[in-house]
Amino acid sequence: MANATTATPVMMANPASERIAPKRMFAFIIMVFGMFMSILDIQIVSASLSEIQAGLSASSSEVSWVQTAYLIAEVIAIPLSGFLSRAFGTRLLFAISAAGFTFASLLCGFATTIEEMILWRALQGFLGAGMIPTVFASAYTVFPRSKFHIVGPIIGLVATLAPTVGPTVGGIITDAMSWNWLFFINVIPGIGITIGVLALVDFDEPHFELLDRFDWWGLIFMAGFLGSLEYVLEEGPQYEWMQDTSVAIFAWVCAISAIAFFWRVFTAAEPIVNLRTFTNRNFAVGCTLQFCIGIGLYGLTYIYPRYLAEVRGYSALMIGETMFVSGITMFLVAPLVGRLMASLDMRYMIAFGLIVFAIGSYQMTWITREFDFYELLIPQILRGIGMMFAMVPTNNVALGTLPPDRVKNASGLFNLMRNLGGAVGLAVINTVLNNRTDLHITRLQERVTWGNANATETLNMFMQKFQGLGDSTLMAMKQLSQLVHRQAVVMSFGDAFFILTLFYLGLSVLVMLLNKPASPFGSGGDAH
Repeated sequence: MANATTATPVMMANPASERIAPKRMFAFIIMVFGMFMSILDIQIVSASLSEIQAGLSASSSEVSWVQTAYLIAEVIAIPLSGFLSRAFGTRLLFAISAAGFTFASLLCGFATTIEEMILWRALQGFLGAGMIPTVFASAYTVFPRSKFHIVGPIIGLVATLAPTVGPTVGGIITDAMSWNWLFFINVIPGIGITIGVLALVDFDEPHFELLDRFDWWGLIFMAGFLGSLEYVLEEGPQYEWMQDTSVAIFAWVCAISAIAFFWRVFTAAEPIVNLRTFTNRNFAVGCTLQFCIGIGLYGLTYIYPRYLAEVRGYSALMIGETMFVSGITMFLVAPLVGRLMASLDMRYMIAFGLIVFAIGSYQMTWITREFDFYELLIPQILRGIGMMFAMVPTNNVALGTLPPDRVKNASGLFNLMRNLGGAVGLAVINTVLNNRTDLHITRLQERVTWGNANATETLNMFMQKFQGLGDSTLMAMKQLSQLVHRQAVVMSFGDAFFILTLFYLGLSVLVMLLNKPASPFGSGGDAH
């Protein structure tokens, strides 16, 4: 077992050489593209759900499952990948994941009913999920420690950039062609990635004998626990949580399955996931940070487009163009983060990233309905900088200090924490927006009375505007009510950003619980 206090195990596939073989680097880059596709598909449909809804003649509640089915399937498959990676080997598991993801994408594009789409999206999420932790594990087992500052920012950039640019890419594709091409566009790259991985990846050997000890009960309990949790977090905010029968039922399934899952993990001879990895302090704190970073990563990828659509009336393409600022910032900052990691204490880099992220959120607490591209520019740049400085060193501190035989299992858990953080973040943000909007509407309505000169003047202006078009008084009252509601919505966005500000400022203190990785990029690939 790794010593949780020293955090200095050797992490080298080839101690004799610090040089990365071109074949191995090229194989890794192909895998990174596969991971990019898998993470991108979480968000790529978010900007085009209305087009998918129209194309499949679905209701708004049904079409939301195009997103939910993918997320539930993915969150179940990610921790499973650690065991499967040891059993099948990196090469075979990644090739199966890439091929399955590609085939499921093709089926999604040809779907003619919402039921078909939901089924194929679940299959796409389950099969594609194996690519994400496999890339993380390969980065920290295949390459020498002295090269972590090169491979670390690559996977960190993809993990943050893909969900950020997802709405942009989705909006552009749907606008230029049709929603079907959101899925067809995966086919050619998916085939290329599958062939490339089969031809080039030789990182490890499979151990098929592990399949004889596969813990089916563990899988069932884990699926019940994580799948139900994801459902509750997705559906809870819009259905008043436990007041909805289905949410309440799945909450009970989640609780019972969780108890059974944790019992099984600690008693099975070959558990489906090894939770004892959390005894390493850096990994445990790193997973906590990753969970919290996921809240901001997926939360802001949701809250910005929602504001731009609801308040500003932006189209999917316009939202994508506005959101692209964060993506460009991440792309430009990634090499700088990699360079600084070689010389700075990564704990301070993480704290800096979290504080910068908090500052970007704080600037949005003053949001008004007039906020446009230029008002969002600096907050989005700060968001991009903060995300890269927080996530990439966290990856290295959590996974880069584990012994090689524990990295595959740990990578699945680590990536699961980011996705669960995103699910919790979306649930909390939706709840905050709903509750605070109701509160602000009540408070504003108390002020919008006949005794309020501004309210009376605005109402008279609307009545003059609608003169001769029907019941001008009723139309003016309706217009004023819409104005009050929109203002309440904008104020609720400000509240959500303020909560995020306080959360990430507090989180920056948690970094001090990390042990300092000694000489993480020293010569010889060893930590001294």
